[in-house]
Amino acid sequence: MTNRQLIQKPAGHRWSPTRAVAVSSAFGTFGELLQGALPDDGPDFLVTLPIARWATATFEYDSAHDGVQVFPATKTKARRVAEAVLARHSGGGGSLRLSGSLPEGKGLASSSADLVATARAVASALGVEMPPRLTEDLLRRIEPTDGVMYPGAVAFEHRNVALLARVGILPPMTVVGIDEGGTVDTVSFNRIPKNFTTEERYEYARLLDEIRTAVRAGDAAAIGRVATRSAHLNQRLCRKRTLNAMTALSAEIGGVGVVTAHSGSAIGLMIPNDVPDFRSRRAEAINRCGQLVHRGRVHCYQTLDFEATGSGTSNDLR
Repeated sequence: MTNRQLIQKPAGHRWSPTRAVAVSSAFGTFGELLQGALPDDGPDFLVTLPIARWATATFEYDSAHDGVQVFPATKTKARRVAEAVLARHSGGGGSLRLSGSLPEGKGLASSSADLVATARAVASALGVEMPPRLTEDLLRRIEPTDGVMYPGAVAFEHRNVALLARVGILPPMTVVGIDEGGTVDTVSFNRIPKNFTTEERYEYARLLDEIRTAVRAGDAAAIGRVATRSAHLNQRLCRKRTLNAMTALSAEIGGVGVVTAHSGSAIGLMIPNDVPDFRSRRAEAINRCGQLVHRGRVHCYQTLDFEATGSGTSNDLR
């Protein structure tokens, strides 16, 4: 989403915005369908699971203003992104306001979505483009990042902040998610040596091939199998106390598997929207998940339909 209003300089001046307001957004993800590392000292990577939850950035540009004020004031990384876009294109400053429906520190890409939405809003206010490759360049200097600057599911080198491969659009699914509590600092987590074995790296490469094939085929069951295997492989790095129970519950209610935030506290059951008795299965999942954690920590998320939302426009392509 982008919305832009301009106040121009008087006639006789070379055109450029002196003041402008722009609003842009970026979607979040429910953890990762897959996260690991590739063979032969290949890069760490993840595969995104885009959901219909967003971060929104509103930027008010003023060419006569120095610096950027950000609200909430704790969003210092977003301020750095805004200042970097301004320095690259025009100078000036303004105010940045961030909002959205992504909880922080849970593994739903809230920080990445904030930064991508910020880059888009500032660029829109200045009247310049912000393609994903340029967004990667900006964010690479700040922190490891999810691939939420790209439409659809992608394989992304989160530590290098670079696209590895496009995966495709996921079939419509609901994730009944729970929050096991606490938060995880993604930057600190990514500094921890993962020490993947050679066997694990080859397995991650195989799983990446499998999920790319599964997404192209719209095979929700195969997507769920890969996500479940990745969740179990990640137990030694970021343990989920409910993983075994959630895996068993998925099988009981006819889900396709579990998906976790590999560096967060979220874990969820994946239920295709077109399965028979979908509503009763979802209700059962919500009820049973509420028995594993406090009911206030159970939420439903939808995979993102990029055609319906209008995402994937030319500005979203490399």
